[in-house]
Amino acid sequence: MKIRVLGAFGGEGLGHRPSSFLVNDKILIDGGSVTGALTVPQQLAIEHAIVSHAHLDHVAGLVYLTETLAFCEVGAAVTISSIDPVITTLRGSVFNNVLWPDFSKIPHPDVPVVKFRTLIEDVEQRVSDLWVTPVAVSHSVPAAGFVIHDGSTGVIYSGDTGPTEALWQTARGLRGLRAIILECAFPNRLGPLAQVAKHMTPALIRRELDKLPPDLPVWIFHVKPQFHEEIGEELAHIDSSRVSILEQDRTYTI
Repeated sequence: MKIRVLGAFGGEGLGHRPSSFLVNDKILIDGGSVTGALTVPQQLAIEHAIVSHAHLDHVAGLVYLTETLAFCEVGAAVTISSIDPVITTLRGSVFNNVLWPDFSKIPHPDVPVVKFRTLIEDVEQRVSDLWVTPVAVSHSVPAAGFVIHDGSTGVIYSGDTGPTEALWQTARGLRGLRAIILECAFPNRLGPLAQVAKHMTPALIRRELDKLPPDLPVWIFHVKPQFHEEIGEELAHIDSSRVSILEQDRTYTI
């Protein structure tokens, strides 16, 4: 499995793109940044987007991707998959002909640029050449983490979450997992804000490690750009051999 980090951050800044990952060149995991990281031919190769939740830093790139697909002449389309509350929000609040055109009916309802697929929580389902299990996590809006694998190797993707339980329980004992992709939005001094917003800090990650499948590397994403250096220093005190911040524009092969 090949995972390209299109955006590693929990916001946008100079050289910092919001959270988005491209798997095997054709499947997005979240879409905070797409068009700003890929050429048009690379965008046209995307067939699926697995979305953790509907916050802008995870879907803003999708709206521009749909425009790219709509203007091409090869009949490209993307299927957006998530749990029911997320799909409902994307339909009603994003692709609603107010905030953005409803590309599920463009250029024609029978051949749309965007298709929506509702994933069943806690059930393993096929998405292209991957197996995906969505598991609800603890965030300020309905959100899912995912266990994602290709039949031999896989990862756990937290999406946005505070301390959680079910995702780690689902992953425990599974074979072939190679990494945990875990968010960390705020430094320790903003712990009260993280608690309200339901995000992680390095201190919370230290506690969360005991719940995680043992020995798996933990790759950190969703760091707010203005706190990148501070969070990096705090994470270094946890377990530098296991916990590291993902590098934007790098491709990880597992």
